[in-house]
Formats: sequence, structure tokens, C-alpha cells
Amino acid sequence: MFIQDTPPDTSAYMIAGYAFFFVLMIIYLVSLYVRSRNLNEDLTVLESMKEQIPVMEGKVQAGKSEPDKPIRGRTPSPGRRTTKAKASKSNRVKKKTTKKK
Repeated sequence: MFIQDTPPDTSAYMIAGYAFFFVLMIIYLVSLYVRSRNLNEDLTVLESMKEQIPVMEGKVQAGKSEPDKPIRGRTPSPGRRTTKAKASKSNRVKKKTTKKK
């Protein structure tokens, strides 16, 4: 009885699997192309920056231009905290009341 049964037809699943794999490979290849293009653009930007750096260093060494200064005037010492602690609400209220007197 089991010998006479025909196996199920799974050719549709096989074709669907190949189609899925093909689409997945196309997406992967497009992704690789886009990444490669972006890397080449980044490389050209970095090379142009590399060409500009010796010109800027030459000006600083020759004394024609001053090096960039820190934005806030001075750099914090290593042991100094760079963030200020926020005053509590009660401290702010006390300061406001003392200013009125």
C-alpha cells in the first residue's frame, strides 16, 4: 500500500527557494556596491584632507599663523571636574530670597 503512493510534487517549493535565494543575492550585491562607492568617496575626502594638512602645519611652524586656541579659553586640569553640579531647588530659593534683601 505504501509503495504505490506517489511522492508529493514539491517543485513549486524548489523554484520558490531558488527565487528567494536569487533575490537575496541581488540585494547583497547591491549593498556591496553601495558600500564600495561610499568607501571610495571617503577615501577621496581623506586624501584631500591629507594634502591640506602639511600646508597648515607649515604655516604654524613658520610663525605665519597661530595654532587654534581652545574655545573656552583654557583647558581643564586633569584633576578638575569639567561639569558643574546643579544646585538643588532649596539652594536656588535661598539665593533668590537673599538677593531681594
